[in-house]
Amino acid sequence: MTARRRRIGRRLPAVVAAAAVALTLVAAAPASALASDTADEDPIRAAEYWLADYGIEKAWETTRGAGTTIAIIDTGIGKGPVEFDGAVAGGTDVSGVGASDGRTPVGAVDADHGSWVASLAAGRGTGPGTGMIGVAPEAELLSVSVGFGSSATRSFADQIADAIRWSVDNGADVINMSLTTNLPDWPESWDDAFLYAFDHDVVVVVAAGNRGSGTTRVGAPATIPGVLTVAGVDPQGKASVNASTQGITIGVAAPSEDLIGVSADGRLVQWDGTSGAAPIVAGIAALVRSAHPDLDADDVINRIVKTARPAAAATERPDPLYGYGLVDAAAAVSATVPSVSANPMGSLEEWVRLYRRAQSVPLPPEPEQVAEVPPLPSAEMPERAASPLLPDRNTLLYGTLPLTMVTATAILVALGVTAAVRRIRLASRAPSR
Repeated sequence: MTARRRRIGRRLPAVVAAAAVALTLVAAAPASALASDTADEDPIRAAEYWLADYGIEKAWETTRGAGTTIAIIDTGIGKGPVEFDGAVAGGTDVSGVGASDGRTPVGAVDADHGSWVASLAAGRGTGPGTGMIGVAPEAELLSVSVGFGSSATRSFADQIADAIRWSVDNGADVINMSLTTNLPDWPESWDDAFLYAFDHDVVVVVAAGNRGSGTTRVGAPATIPGVLTVAGVDPQGKASVNASTQGITIGVAAPSEDLIGVSADGRLVQWDGTSGAAPIVAGIAALVRSAHPDLDADDVINRIVKTARPAAAATERPDPLYGYGLVDAAAAVSATVPSVSANPMGSLEEWVRLYRRAQSVPLPPEPEQVAEVPPLPSAEMPERAASPLLPDRNTLLYGTLPLTMVTATAILVALGVTAAVRRIRLASRAPSR
């Protein structure tokens, strides 16, 4: 999908939607022409309607983001544009094909994407009141180049995990990820990477995705608890049909149509997409962190969502199209908002505990208790085996001896009876006198 090209200040090149199977860079879509309301105002600056409409210029009365760092995990920030002079403090490549400093854009058709995103977050302009300026023009940028699809030699999951860790280790206060996988689930390796960012007090801002690129509902990383997911609206504040999507994880909405971006070679483009809405909110997060350096990441996110203006078309709060509403930079920076003890966008740690079967850390072995065993009784000496044909002591005592006595007595009785009978018979035969 190619955006219409317009001549405003500089030549506008074609904007190409980058896509891959189940892995889509939240990309640009056709947009309308830039226009200036006044003859003496710089047409580029005048076209940045979000600066006034979303309280950014008002917030600049308090801060412009000095002292904060935004990591842009994308295709890389170009070295050429004057809008990035003094803005990029460091960078790296995790794709395996980019430059070590992350400043050589990666990708055949989407190489400019990272530059467009970075210019919305913290572009410096081309002079006082002229040129493309970002939401936090005094914040520093980190350029982390990522390769999408065939433009990388490493797996996308590994790239993102490494990009997050590098960004945290190199001082990022805010991480912007204008990308989506179009799938609600994410690899387990991302659990540790995102928890690493949250544990180090980093605000992570991600794009919700675009229907025009095939994202009908938010996909990872926009589904990860704790990230601030950004939906897109048109210049009138209505949910964008093609340059946004929907889902219960959306936190706030920001402009995603008629956006401006600075390409890696310095040319300007007009583009649509939540890829642009996300860095607008990432810039606001930098403004909040600059104005309130004592706030932790949870309170920064809470200020942004709690001060968002309810969208006219929203039916609930949070709403699946608008989240908590349209982001308001001035209110996020200056309003009185009670502190919180937890991230209003959820807890990844709790989600992992409930839904992942993480291997538990083995407990140290307990010392074995020595059991006291009572001494065994003395062993009886075995009797010498005797022949089963010979009588033993028991058979003699309890068998043979009593039987002999009974037998002898019976014999004696029998003899006595026999003698008595014989005498009676002899007496009966004697002659009578």
